[in-house]
Amino acid sequence: MLLSLAVRNFVIVDELALEFSPGFTVLTGETGAGKSILIDALQLALGERAEADVVREGATRAEVSAEFRLGDAAAAWLRDNDLQDDGDTVLLRRTVDATGRSRAFINGAAVTLAQLRALGELLLDVHGQHAHQSLLRPAAQLALLDEHGGLREPAQAVAAAYAAWRLAVKALEEARAMEGSARAEQERLRWIVEELSPLAPRAGEWAEVEAEHRRLSHGAALLEGAQAAVDQLAEADDSALARIDGAAERLEKLADYDARLQPALEALAGARAQLDDAARTLNRYLDKADLDQARLAQVEARVAELHAAARKFRCAPDELPALLASSQDKLAALAAASDLAQLVAREEQARAEYDRAAAGLSRQRQQAATHMAREVTRAMQDLSMAGGRFEVALSPCERSPTGVERAEFLVAGHAGVSPRPLAKVASGGELARISLAIAVIAATATPVATLIFDEVDAGIGGAVAETVGRLLKQLGSQRQVLCVTHLPQVAARGDQHFLVSKVAADDGRPVCRIEPLDRRARVDELARMLGGLQITDTTRKHAREMLAA
Repeated sequence: MLLSLAVRNFVIVDELALEFSPGFTVLTGETGAGKSILIDALQLALGERAEADVVREGATRAEVSAEFRLGDAAAAWLRDNDLQDDGDTVLLRRTVDATGRSRAFINGAAVTLAQLRALGELLLDVHGQHAHQSLLRPAAQLALLDEHGGLREPAQAVAAAYAAWRLAVKALEEARAMEGSARAEQERLRWIVEELSPLAPRAGEWAEVEAEHRRLSHGAALLEGAQAAVDQLAEADDSALARIDGAAERLEKLADYDARLQPALEALAGARAQLDDAARTLNRYLDKADLDQARLAQVEARVAELHAAARKFRCAPDELPALLASSQDKLAALAAASDLAQLVAREEQARAEYDRAAAGLSRQRQQAATHMAREVTRAMQDLSMAGGRFEVALSPCERSPTGVERAEFLVAGHAGVSPRPLAKVASGGELARISLAIAVIAATATPVATLIFDEVDAGIGGAVAETVGRLLKQLGSQRQVLCVTHLPQVAARGDQHFLVSKVAADDGRPVCRIEPLDRRARVDELARMLGGLQITDTTRKHAREMLAA
């Protein structure tokens, strides 16, 4: 529901701020006062195309902001697009500068016009004498039929079945297209697996065998070096330990004469302990070490095998385990994907499920079309279209997310003529009134909470005008309705009444003013609409009677 509208420097509006109530709101005023400017401003805020000439003369930028209370569909759209704000309202803002460049915002976040329009379609719908309203779109007509018939869930089921079927078709087409190349790829992968499986390379094995090969291939040098180190440390006549013992023995004799030699003796003792520990460690190494020529041959053979495989498959030796694993996985996946018989069966099953769902939806749509045609035709008789009739034509089409038929609204404006597509109805007044009849009939189903009717009273009067007012009042009990009208019979039905006027600003340029009317002001405005510029006691009395009624 529309809660408020703020407009600045838009066409002939310098600045205005309006708050709206639920129910039926009317806007009236003299011809040329700018009543449709409010509608144009709202449509701009909801993503309509903008031109530089909407900026008020002398200003650099026009700005329109509209706040709506959210319905379920709009709230879900905001969540899906990460634009949800705290609370149950949404703020839409649009700016247009003097060069025609525009910017759009939802809850303060910059968005594209496509996003603004998508959200706008869930918030507000305009009915008027212009052929761009939603009822003229075939997709909207089908959606309205589904809403009117309570077919949202079956329609969603058909859309889901269509998506599943298309996925199955795509998988089958890709498998067929890749059948030749897949066979060659399978052969290549099978060759890799057959070559590497007997080798069975393990993750981390290359680093292990390389380290072991270096150790075994240098075994003699390792043993010789360790033994020489032991000799120099402890076993030779002139070993390091023997020299340290000799030095310590001489210093011990001299330390009796000078205590300052004691730290040197302690350092020698520590050095001897470390050298002795090193010698024992080397002896343990020599006890366990040997020249295992057989193991060296085994390791050298394994290194050669891994090297040869790496050269064959043009990779590093340590990459062989990953190559084997990935080749096995891809081979299994290709084998599964190449099962064309299974994919054909899956596609046939998905298509059959879609056909069943679409056939059920078609039967329900036929019933809904008959009911909707009867109800709208009945409403047309009260709207100065006696003898006219409304039909919903369902024609077959290719499988689609919306089913296997198209819907088209057909209208005969009066008796004796054949129904024609709603989009080709010549009279703007007829189009507006038919749209009104459809909107009233479908009001309980449409998800849009705010409906705008722009001069739906064109070309009618008298009893028909009273009927239009009654229908709009009835519609206002279910949805928020805004109506631009010239008819006092319609205006008198409003729950809220705005007067649109055009006055001269201080600089002499025209400015549009919109103000809410209290009961006394409404009497004067209705009297003006009844009698023109000259307001008399008689017209005021008539106006009071209309309001009272």
